[in-house]
Amino acid sequence: MADFIRFFIPFYFIIFFLVSFVGISYKVAKQIGKNPDVLPKDDSAYGLVGLYFKLILFALFIYTMLLLFFPKEIFSAFKINVLEYDIFQYTGIISMIFALTWVIIAQLQMKNSWRIGIDNSAKTELVTHGLFRFSRNPIFLGMTISLIGFFLAFPTVIAFAFLLTGNILMQIQIRLEEEFLLKEHGEIYKTYKKTVKRMFTFY
Repeated sequence: MADFIRFFIPFYFIIFFLVSFVGISYKVAKQIGKNPDVLPKDDSAYGLVGLYFKLILFALFIYTMLLLFFPKEIFSAFKINVLEYDIFQYTGIISMIFALTWVIIAQLQMKNSWRIGIDNSAKTELVTHGLFRFSRNPIFLGMTISLIGFFLAFPTVIAFAFLLTGNILMQIQIRLEEEFLLKEHGEIYKTYKKTVKRMFTFY
């Protein structure tokens, strides 16, 4: 199992990034004529959140590459032994695969409304169909499940730190987007908020 985890985790995140960020963004960019990555690069609070997102992604990439090339050292570093059971690892792997599929489906259902960040320059459609009937933020939900799966498959303090930090940043981003969507769509978004939870049925 250790050898499988060593290869699965880095290649999983590479595929996740290439498909759900690069691939989908390229597809949308061709359709709308501009880059859908609209995270600000200024020194505002929102710009800081965007910067931290990118730093977390970079750190996650480095960590998984270290796992691939230095498995003995990384596997033993900051390990949480109480969670090191096959049942947790299998659950984590299945969760990660499910999360990737879920995120891609949600992105495809957004069509031209897909953005990385808040687009103040164009009014996008409020998507409420498909997976958006069960979660107002299915992409962030999928990313959270992916990090939970990562932690279960590879239970270390560092993996837990990625889960905790990533979740905090996503929760901040979600609330920033909610404020924007409320201004953009008004009563339609208010009604949608009343019928669909922020992340899933109970939250």
